[in-house]
Amino acid sequence: MLPPLAERLRPKSIDEYIGQSHLVAPGAIIRRMIDSGNVSSFILWGPPGVGKTTLAKIIANTTESPFYTLSAVSAGVKEVREVIERCKADARSMFSKGRPILFIDEIHRFSKSQQDSLLGAVENGTVTLIGATTENPSFEVIRPLLSRAQVYTLRPLEAPELQTLLDRAINEDEILKKRNVKVEETTALFRFSGGDARKLLNILDLLEQSTAFGQPMVINDKIVTERLQENPAAYDKQGDMHYDIISAFIKSIRGSDPDAGIYWLARMIAGGEDPEFIARRLVILAAEDIGLANPNALLLANTTYDVIHKIGMPEGRIPLAECVIYLATSPKSNSAYKAIDAALAEVHRSGDLPVPLHIRNAPTSLMKKMGYGADYKYAHDYPGNFVIQQFLPDTIKTARFWNPCRNPAEDRAALLQQQRWNPSPSSPTSPDNK
Repeated sequence: MLPPLAERLRPKSIDEYIGQSHLVAPGAIIRRMIDSGNVSSFILWGPPGVGKTTLAKIIANTTESPFYTLSAVSAGVKEVREVIERCKADARSMFSKGRPILFIDEIHRFSKSQQDSLLGAVENGTVTLIGATTENPSFEVIRPLLSRAQVYTLRPLEAPELQTLLDRAINEDEILKKRNVKVEETTALFRFSGGDARKLLNILDLLEQSTAFGQPMVINDKIVTERLQENPAAYDKQGDMHYDIISAFIKSIRGSDPDAGIYWLARMIAGGEDPEFIARRLVILAAEDIGLANPNALLLANTTYDVIHKIGMPEGRIPLAECVIYLATSPKSNSAYKAIDAALAEVHRSGDLPVPLHIRNAPTSLMKKMGYGADYKYAHDYPGNFVIQQFLPDTIKTARFWNPCRNPAEDRAALLQQQRWNPSPSSPTSPDNK
């Protein structure tokens, strides 16, 4: 049996590679690495089907380097160490022309301990690491590894690049070049491909296999749409459509459009998406995009997740729909999301600032003698259970991280904070009355 079209047409040289001209065109950074034979460690970040694995294999073939692959889905620390030992043996071999390349697919799925196990080999040059990820490495890859590997972003293929790929498939593939292929329209083909080379080739495979031998293989918008609708794999839970639809789903709810939110929910349910994945995204959205404007949204989203876990599908579609409509029609605020990011940025900037003495814990007499807890004011001893005192470190004591959005709930909270921290002279919380 012949391999799929995407595998049959996988490019073997950099000149056959389609797309990512910002990285592989003459003079571009990865092209210079290949031409010089001096390849440093890097991570390829981009959506599925844009050539991450193919590019790694081309680099290994061109530089004649030993090539090892690991999948973060199935490999553990033990497998990583075994591969590194083999790489060390290759590096010592007189027959090895280039430094061994270790390609790790879905590197974002590696745990911290798995990523830690790579550091020594990457640092001392035992291996050249090439990682591939669809997730933002800034959040998914540990900092020590990021400092040793440059991140390069790959982009979805654009229409001219998809056209080049289509022409190559029709003219060079051993199967398609024997068929009478008539390309009448490409709008639907390119739209369903979504910039994913593998998806485009899989659609061509589907069209070829569903066309009787001896009949013209016609490509137009009507035929492509009909064949994909008949194919239950049209919604690829692991591919680009997965990411596109969940993105549309989240943006619709954030944009307060319940009809669009329900539509994209239906698309995911019909496509067989994991309902717990959908529910998890709703929990995140409730905290990030609704937040303090309606704190009950997070409670409902979390309850929805619990209900889905307990009852599953198809009944789970109903609480999911209820949650989607509720979140879409709720007031929106991202002030909590922005507040924690601002505070984290301050922590990274200013480091581990000392805790003010008066709010430190003082469990021993020695610590009390050192001033720990001295002059601390217990809020419940004051009118309104509040008293003005300093809680932030000295160097940032006037810092403000929470900036309320304009909605009734946060307007009330902001007014209360204003009255507490900036009281009139007659206020019971005013320092003048203490």
